[in-house]
Amino acid sequence: MSTTITRPAPTVTEPAPEPRRTAAVLDLARFEARELLLQVPILVVFGLYVVYAGARLVTQSGGSDDYPILNQVDRATQAAPLFPALALLICVNSAALRSRKHHTAQQFEAHPMEPWRRTLAHVLSAVPYAALIGFVVAVEYFREALKPGAIGHGSFGELAVGPLVVLFAGVLGVLLARLLPSTFVPMLFAIVGYLGIVLASAAEAGGHSIGWLSPVIFQDSSGDPVPADLLGRPAGWHALYLAGLCGLLACVTVMVSGGRARVIKTATAIAVAVTAVGAIGQIPDSSALKKARETASTAPEKVQSCATYAGSTYCSFPEWNGVRGEWAEVAARVRAAAGDAAQDTRLTVRQRIDTSGGVEVDGYITPSRTPGQVTAGTRWGGNRVPEFAVAVASVLVAGTEDEAGSMCDGRTVTLMWLAVGTDPTPLTSFRNVRLDDSTSGSAVILAPTEPLTMTAQQTSVFRKLLDRPRAEVESRVKAHWAELTSPKTTTAQAAKLLGVEVPKGADNCDE
Repeated sequence: MSTTITRPAPTVTEPAPEPRRTAAVLDLARFEARELLLQVPILVVFGLYVVYAGARLVTQSGGSDDYPILNQVDRATQAAPLFPALALLICVNSAALRSRKHHTAQQFEAHPMEPWRRTLAHVLSAVPYAALIGFVVAVEYFREALKPGAIGHGSFGELAVGPLVVLFAGVLGVLLARLLPSTFVPMLFAIVGYLGIVLASAAEAGGHSIGWLSPVIFQDSSGDPVPADLLGRPAGWHALYLAGLCGLLACVTVMVSGGRARVIKTATAIAVAVTAVGAIGQIPDSSALKKARETASTAPEKVQSCATYAGSTYCSFPEWNGVRGEWAEVAARVRAAAGDAAQDTRLTVRQRIDTSGGVEVDGYITPSRTPGQVTAGTRWGGNRVPEFAVAVASVLVAGTEDEAGSMCDGRTVTLMWLAVGTDPTPLTSFRNVRLDDSTSGSAVILAPTEPLTMTAQQTSVFRKLLDRPRAEVESRVKAHWAELTSPKTTTAQAAKLLGVEVPKGADNCDE
């Protein structure tokens, strides 16, 4: 009798269901993110970035810092994240090359997870670090935006650049590991990328919109601020372009690693469309922008609104409407110390900018020749307060800003007394409005428009006035207002009228 041995049929291992594979990718991404945190460049650079941001939050207070320009604050968050981005580029690239460096790549062939899913996990490991940058950027911005004196509004597009650049660097690190598996490549690419950003920023400054294809565009903001709509920065479109570029690089990276699923192809098509739309949207309407800048410079009344305080009119660009009340307080303080004739002068305080040489560039605004018109700048707080007081006093004393800029007689003493002598901290403010920060000798006096001049004799008389009781000096100013505001009154005569010692020598306007 024969015996039949029945062997069990071999079992076929079915692939894990898709939800399980997705969870595995996310678990691996969390593991890789934790491993990145153990790398020295990540730990040091990101730690320093957080400490630097925290130090800025603690130290910025007082003066002009209490009146932050929010369309500058948002752009100021873009430079610092470049250093964490560089660290992430290098470390993610190193992590993606770990199996190659340790000669364990062949062992992954027996692993149930496909190579492209492992690559996707490396890409996702950069997301928490981009989120950290986003959190810090948000804290930096809202700390300034919530100040009572905050001016204007920021742009979400500008704020998104920092986190998106960090994410871009992480994705790029994985892509370079798959295309050019060498640890030297990220450093070389970082150098080329830095030079590219510099060239792109220069191209944008020269009016070439192609510069916006760079992930970051730096714009010099050392000069006076301007309304956000005059900057010509397509921040929203640029953020969309950068987000699409991150998605496109991620899809290409996965496809290079063998990913051919329909969802990857669909995501790639969407990323290409988003990147293209963002890139096209960055092309500005240069003619409209040029016209808007010209209007704001030559005919600001067309784009400004006005409010009346104590009989005087205060006009500003919309973003500065909240500062008009503080202009009025300074003007009221200066006017209160002037003579009766000045009390009837109806002032028109108008905010003015000059974009003929570009935006946010250093330069002086031409003094107004309109009687009773006072120029206000786009910065406020700190030294800008006594400088504005100088502008108000110059119009009350000389009639126009243009006339005040050319005078060299006793009226300068009266002007400085009204602007600075009535200030709560007169000596400090006097030093702040002088270009050389001195309190003796001749000097250039700063104002919202072109500066004024002050001779050594005028300085001597003014310093003596500060040593006298304020009420006594104010009484003399009001009693002799007509003489003190006459162009025929010399500095020596003004000293006699104000009851202080006559300085030696005559005014030397060529000093």
